[in-house]
Amino acid sequence: MAMYLLYESSSGYGLFEAHGLDEIGQNTEAVRSSVTDLSRFGRVVQLTAFHPFESALDALNQVNAVSEGVMTDELRSFLELNLPKVKEGKKPKFSLGTSEPKLGSHILEATKIPCQSNEFVLELLRGVRLHFDRFIKDLKPGDLEKSQLGLAHSYSRAKVKFNVNRVDNMVIQAIFLLDTLDKDINSFAMRVREWYSWHFPELVKIVNDNYLYARVSKMIEDKSKLTDDHIPMLTEVLGDEDKAKEVVEAGKASMGQDLSPLDLINVQTFAKKVMDLADYRKKLYDYLVAKMSDIAPNLAALIGDMVGARLISHAGSLTNLAKCPSSTLQILGAEKALFRALKTRGNTPKYGLIFHSSFIGRASAKNKGRIARYLANKCSIASRIDCFADGATTAFGEKLREQVEERLEFYDKGVAPRKNVDVMKEVIENLQNKDEEVKETVEASGKKSKKKKAKGEEEEAVDEEKSEKKKKKEKRKSGGEEETDDGQTQSKKKSKKKKSKSEE
Repeated sequence: MAMYLLYESSSGYGLFEAHGLDEIGQNTEAVRSSVTDLSRFGRVVQLTAFHPFESALDALNQVNAVSEGVMTDELRSFLELNLPKVKEGKKPKFSLGTSEPKLGSHILEATKIPCQSNEFVLELLRGVRLHFDRFIKDLKPGDLEKSQLGLAHSYSRAKVKFNVNRVDNMVIQAIFLLDTLDKDINSFAMRVREWYSWHFPELVKIVNDNYLYARVSKMIEDKSKLTDDHIPMLTEVLGDEDKAKEVVEAGKASMGQDLSPLDLINVQTFAKKVMDLADYRKKLYDYLVAKMSDIAPNLAALIGDMVGARLISHAGSLTNLAKCPSSTLQILGAEKALFRALKTRGNTPKYGLIFHSSFIGRASAKNKGRIARYLANKCSIASRIDCFADGATTAFGEKLREQVEERLEFYDKGVAPRKNVDVMKEVIENLQNKDEEVKETVEASGKKSKKKKAKGEEEEAVDEEKSEKKKKKEKRKSGGEEETDDGQTQSKKKSKKKKSKSEE
């Protein structure tokens, strides 16, 4: 049985035919010993055909297709032209050796050409790679190395760009920055409280919120200057007129020490920095919510934006999270407790980062482990839908959330929840119905626009006919006037002739 070898080089596709394989007996050790010697290897493997790539972009597209296990149209035509034709109903008397098993399976499905990829084939392809410049005579020294270097750079650059453009990297950085900002804002706000309390200690008990405290301290500045005129401004900040009056009264009777103008300036500057950080934190949170709605809408709808972003960040990417089984996703974030329990042979943790979800907090103590396992299962489904689905939709996440709610009711009241298969079928049917409705509306709008165009054309034709008729009428009228003028001139001529005759 003859064997052909498909070799994907940086300059093009090469097809080689292997002879005398029956004598070798497909022994990989014999091939390894003969690979380095070109005189021996050239007797076994010979070049059949070579198809060069048209450009560097074409080479990059072909290599990307090969790495994904996809046969392109160029490769299919190259194989069909140079391989022996297979008659219908008969088994082919040859096989094709490939380095990628996925590519071989795709070639078999599309062209019915039997393919194989094993150690023996890989050793033969290694020999082809080693002596490829000797098989192609038109190649100049250094051309193959340049093409390999250029293709390697473009291929790696494309992969890096694909990695950078993955939006989950932005989510990972945003959630890290949010956690850092929360810690920094908390510590800075406590520092503002301690610093300004030397001047106005009563304000701490009246205003509990850190952000509001920084705004109020920035507005008040010196407590000795507080008057009733500040009540409207304080009411806008605090949202309560009674609190504003209480702040003014406390400022008038405060026991705090006076600060120098320079100290007050430093306190106000620091309070302004804390306010700016808090405002930036709100903007960053809105940015994170928007990104999560684009990347993982179902996961965000199921478990929330913050918890979903933390899961993606801890896993490293959305793809890694989708590859995790639900048992691993359940204890993400509790690795230390898990290894400590395995080491001491104690109880393993029931939940990790998903503990911050409201579902686990609503469950009773005995059902927390159950609902954590169930929630991890649904999160795994949602992350896989978000990672591998073509379009972004929150329909699956909303239905999965309803399932978790039903599971909580089942634990509390014993109401039987729906099965996951039925729920998923319902979501798919709803999405298909929506797509059909959208298509119908688009077609209807297209028909309406066509009717409007047809009506407009008819109206234009009618207007043109009317304008032509008007022009004809005007022409007729102008022709009649000319005729009447001619008639008048003729009558005048006749009268002149009569007068001349009478005179004569």
